[in-house]
Amino acid sequence: MAIMDNLDSTGQLSTRPLGGDAVPAWLDLHEAVERVDRAGDHVDAGELLDVLDDPKLDVARDTVGLWDGSRLAAFAVLHTPHGAVDVARFQGEATVHPQWRRRGIGVRLVRWLEGRARARHTGDATLSALPGELLLEGKAGDAGLLKLTEKCGFTACRWWFGMKQPVGGDRPEARPAPEGTRLVTYDAAYDEAARLAHNDAFRDHWNFSSLDRTDWRTWVTGARSFRPAMSRLLMAGDEVAAYLLAEESTAETAATGSRDCHVGYLGTRRAYRGRGAAPALLADLLRAAGGAGYATASLTVDTANPSGALGFYRQFGFAVDRESVTYARALDEAEQGLRS
Repeated sequence: MAIMDNLDSTGQLSTRPLGGDAVPAWLDLHEAVERVDRAGDHVDAGELLDVLDDPKLDVARDTVGLWDGSRLAAFAVLHTPHGAVDVARFQGEATVHPQWRRRGIGVRLVRWLEGRARARHTGDATLSALPGELLLEGKAGDAGLLKLTEKCGFTACRWWFGMKQPVGGDRPEARPAPEGTRLVTYDAAYDEAARLAHNDAFRDHWNFSSLDRTDWRTWVTGARSFRPAMSRLLMAGDEVAAYLLAEESTAETAATGSRDCHVGYLGTRRAYRGRGAAPALLADLLRAAGGAGYATASLTVDTANPSGALGFYRQFGFAVDRESVTYARALDEAEQGLRS
């Protein structure tokens, strides 16, 4: 299949990659979908530009938009797991405008994502040495997504809880930092040490990809959503023993009228686990968030997290606010399906 052949099942849409000039229409599409789906997914133009500005994204080949004149009817983006260590799990993102649903466009976009993922997988000497999968993610209970994934041969493989709690009331007691460590506000001087700590802390987690400096700056401490003043580091000398990196979505604040301090990353180096590092970091953040003007604090947790994070967060007062599911299909299965 050519890169963009056969994407339009209606004969009414034109096809081309996304680009900076597509952002206004792309944002309109996201807003139209949110009005119908109510998934709580809010984005703004800056976040969409960040996706396109990712230096590792081949915009011309790994993005596609289906256009109804100047309106974006659907899109898909494929993200390549350059730092994968056990399985090369490609992250697919695809959305169809509510007015264009149930016309076969979603299935064709998924097939396009599969084709691009296979091309990326086989064309990379490092990734091709690993098994390949394509992942799709969405709100739990989304009947349309479930039907689409079943039709395309995907299986639910991971469940996630979005958890939240108010921060304006009673604050948690301060937790002492582990002996031999000190708790500090994030400092850019320790950015590289924080990256190394992250790669050590998460290497035993599902879908771990080692983040190089480019990934780290693009998606973590260089992201628009990153809030250094709310982020915390637990230092052992010049080494980051544990870290909490906070985020804030300006799009969500604009949509809801309420500021939320999101715990984007909370990790502890393996050598420091079991010594109270995470409780010290999280308690300090929750104590500070209310005074900084936030109404709530939130996070997302893998329900099968090997560190027992779900129970830990519940003990800290977080409650489930939303649920999402990740679906997976092996790339070799996808190729066999196209041949059959």
